Formats: sequence, structure tokens, C-alpha cells
Amino acid sequence: MERRKFLKAAGITGGLAVTGAAAGALVPGGLAAAGSVQPNGEEITTQAGIGEIPEESDASRKDARRAGKGRPSLDNRELATDLVIAGGGLGGVACALAALESGLKVVMTEETKWIGGQLTAQGVPPDEHKWIETHGATRSYRRFRERLREYYRRNYPLTEQAQAQEYLNPGNGAVSRLCVEPVAGVAVLKELLAPWQSAGKLVVLTETRVTGADADGDQVRFLEAECRVTGRKYSLTAPYFVDATELGDLLPLTGTEYVKGTESRGETGELHAPEKGNPENQQAFTLCFALEYQKDRDFTIARPEQYDFWRSYVPRLTPSWPGKLMDLTYSQPSTLQPKTLGFHPEGGATGDVLNLWNYRKIIDRHNFADGFYPGDLTIVNWPQNDYLLGNLIDVTEEAFGRAVEGARQLNLSLLYWLQTEVERPDGGQGWPGLRLRPNVMGSDDGMALYPYIRESRRIKALFTVKEEHVGVENRKLVKGEAAAARAEAFYDSVGVGFYYLDLHPSTAGDNYIDMPSLPFQIPLGALIPQRMQNLLAANKNIGTTHITNGCYRLHPVEWNIGESAGLLVAYALQHQLPPVAIRENPAHLEAFQQHIRTRGIETHWPD
Repeated sequence: MERRKFLKAAGITGGLAVTGAAAGALVPGGLAAAGSVQPNGEEITTQAGIGEIPEESDASRKDARRAGKGRPSLDNRELATDLVIAGGGLGGVACALAALESGLKVVMTEETKWIGGQLTAQGVPPDEHKWIETHGATRSYRRFRERLREYYRRNYPLTEQAQAQEYLNPGNGAVSRLCVEPVAGVAVLKELLAPWQSAGKLVVLTETRVTGADADGDQVRFLEAECRVTGRKYSLTAPYFVDATELGDLLPLTGTEYVKGTESRGETGELHAPEKGNPENQQAFTLCFALEYQKDRDFTIARPEQYDFWRSYVPRLTPSWPGKLMDLTYSQPSTLQPKTLGFHPEGGATGDVLNLWNYRKIIDRHNFADGFYPGDLTIVNWPQNDYLLGNLIDVTEEAFGRAVEGARQLNLSLLYWLQTEVERPDGGQGWPGLRLRPNVMGSDDGMALYPYIRESRRIKALFTVKEEHVGVENRKLVKGEAAAARAEAFYDSVGVGFYYLDLHPSTAGDNYIDMPSLPFQIPLGALIPQRMQNLLAANKNIGTTHITNGCYRLHPVEWNIGESAGLLVAYALQHQLPPVAIRENPAHLEAFQQHIRTRGIETHWPD
């Protein structure tokens, strides 16, 4: 199945706000000021004023100079603005909000019908650290979390006890202090963007994928995008572009240098890097899905076509996996020793082992009026549905589609096994009352709209975060015992975060790599490519390694990265300086850091 066909099959139809033909009705023409200066120092002479409404232009287009592509014909739409953001995940949304609040106009594309990325279209409840309620994330991210809670308080029949909880967790999932439905995340993100769209300051092109780019040396001139529903094509022009896509899609299109997969120990000096690097050795992706359980019902699906294969599949990993993938025993990530999990969809205890049902539970029926939910809802993003048989980066459309279809077949096989064969605490087999919940995921088949991506292309950045900067073991070797108590202090910090160095099994056969890390900073240099002057990274594509990506890829960190990128663009336009010059000039760097701190971005962890 091709990538385009997969997205269609997943139910990605309709649009968030401005899609296809509708965009032309809302978006009139060009947007940076005549007399403004591009990052390369050249004056912009062909666009209107910074901060004015993005407009559609039917003026004649210059010939493109990259890959023999020309500008779209006059039948297509040209949008010129202050900032073009490719990718409407958490990083893209945070980037857009920061830029809009700074007085810029924004055009944002999103490949699926839902903004929100890993929280929504990929179906993953927030992976966060234990201090998230008070610090260790940006003020705007914590406000977003509070708006999620308020969404449930306003719209759902919560019990009095649940209504009174300061830190309401609708699902009471073990993975997060705020486990919510993907659809709730979409609704709140839409609320955040709605005023800006109404005012004509923001254009969101959902179901629209960037398909080409024109780059002139170290400058991106425009992007080409296409709406998969209407076929409408767009030419998107701006002084600055941000790649907030899930896979770093703008990097090959713009000729921006990047890396992927594993680097060798000789390249990075990292303690846990392999002796030989392998660009095709990438973490497994997961196609998440939502399940509901209703006691005394039978929703058993037909036996999946690939069930025999997946029922007997044993991952080929080093160190070895303890047995079949479709089993409740897996490799414990930090020790790689066999560990048994439990499964009980009524939410009960499963002895002294984790009940997988409770791990990513997004609706706990006991938080709501009696009988409102017939059962709990949970997200299946488990070791048992990590897909190891194909990559999604730099592959053909057909290979992308085959990998995602393989993941879908794995999911259906896992569901059938849970319905019919998994051992029950009472000695029986299977839970036929399990069923898919397509409406929760926004799809026709119950699967997430897009695969959960753990690893992207990564820019060759001005600065690359390595294991010695954030990993406990590596820091002890490089800096000594005393210095290993804290992560590296980055002079150009634009944010903070914390998560384990958590790498899932990889497509070339690595088992888990899971190590303790330290509360870390986000260096500005990791957002800026070495060469391109008007392109920034704002997702999992920043300057990390295969290893350090494992702690920089989570929800609050992605939001922080995007927010800082949006503020950086605004500062660059205001001061007519490219991002690299802001980082290299101590006075401007300090002024920028002070500015983002006043907006609630923490640049240092408290002592």
C-alpha cells in the first residue's frame, strides 16, 4: 500500500481549517516587507509588510532552479507569508503559536487531517517527567495541559470526585499524569489556533503534504505542497521555513545535510554507539490503536490474514528477545532480561506485574458518571506491536505503504490473539469483549492516522547533543563522578527537558538501549543547520544522535523546541539577523534568551 493510499485508508479525509479550495477563499497575497532583509543579507523587494494577512498571488513565477521543477501553474495557489511551517505536530503548533503571538503571519501544512502529531494523529498519551506539573516545561505547554483538563471538566459527565481533582487524569494511565483521548487533544489544539485563523493571520492546510522545494544555495526560496483530497497544489513562500514534519521531510527536498540511523563510535565518541554506523538501523515505529472492553460481549474479529506469521514471529535481536513477539514476556529495557507482563481489561491487578491494559489507559470509566462508559479505553503502544520489518525514512511510497500495512496486520493479529488466546488470570483464554474504537483515533479502521515515529532524519546542526552531554554513564567517563551529577550546561540553552535515553528495538537487530539520563537543556545550535540560513528544525529532526534522540523526542520537549523556533524566527526578522548570527553574537543571544524566559520558557533547571 502506498503512503498516499495508506493515509486515505486510515480515514484521513476532510480538513481542520483551510484545505484545498477553501484555502483560496480565506487567503488573499505576499507577506514580508519590502526593504526587509533575508538571512543572506539580500533585501526583500517583492512582498508586502511583515505581519499582514497572507495572500494568494497570481503574479508570474520565476523558474525554479532545483531538480528541474518550475513554479506551479497559474491554476494553483501561491501563498506568501512570514513563516511557513511544514508539519502540524506539537512542535509545529507550538512554533505557530509563538510566531503568531510575536506578530507574524503563518502558513502551516499537515499531512493528516489532525494537528497534534504524536499526541493525536499518532495516538500517544504524553510521555513526561515527574515534575511536569510545576516545572521542566514551557509555561505554554503547561497551560495546554490545563486546557486539556478543562476540556473534560466542561464537556464530560465527570464524577464529583474527578471534577475536584486538581491534577485530573481522565484515563488514570500509568504512563502519564494526563492520559487523554486523541480527539480531545485535537479539540483543544483547534481552540488554541481558532482566533488566529479567524483573524486571517494563520492558514492551516491539513491533508497537505510538501512535495518539493526550491533552494538557491543556502536559502530555501519556496516549498511546493499538494492537498491529497482536492489535488490542489500550493507554492509557499516566506523569509523563513521550519521543518516540523515527523520524518524531517524538508531536509532532502531542500538539500539540507542530514544523518539518519546509527552513527559509529568513531563519529560521536559515544559509549553506547556501535563500532560501525548504519543509516538503515532505525528504531521501530508503532501503529497505535485504541481498544475498549465490554464484559459479556463478543466482538471477536475474523482471523487476520497474517495471523499465522505474527503468532509465530520471533524478533531477531541482539541481545536476543526472550521468545515470540506475541507473548506477555518481553525484554526488560534496562536489563534486557525476560520480564513478564499482565493483561486484564477490567483494570484489575495482575499480581506484582504491570497490567498492560492500565499502562496507556485514556478513559477510566470510574472517573465518569455511572454507566456513561460501558468499559475503559486504552491505547495499544506496547512492545508487542513495535514494527521491526521496515523503515519509513528515504524509502519509496510503495515501501512506506508496505511497512505501514505490515504494522496494521501485526495490530490485527495482536487484537485477535488478545480476544482468543492470551492467558487470563482465571486460567481461561482470551477476552472477546475487546473491540476497536475507530472514532477515538479518527480513522475508519481503528488504527492511528499516522505511525508513531520515534526517529527522524536529523539535521547536521551547528551543535549536536551527544551521550556525554546527557547520559549518566558516559558523563562519568568523560567528566568524572562529580560532574556527572548534572547534564552539560549549554551557553545557548533555549529550553529544558527530561526523559530516559529510551531506544526501542531497531530494524537492524538491536534490542532496547535504555539508560539513565539527566535533566537536560536544549541548545539553540541543535535547531540550526550547519549551512542553510533560513530553515530551522522543530521536531525529532534536531541535532541529536541516534542515542540522544531517545530523550529529546517526547511531547514537552518537542513543544519547547517548536516554541523556541517560532520565537527565533520572530527575533531574526525583527533584528534582520540570521539565526546563526544571533547565536554567535553574545549580546543578541542573551537578549533572545531573556526574551524567551519572559514568555515562560525555562532555560535552566533549578539548583
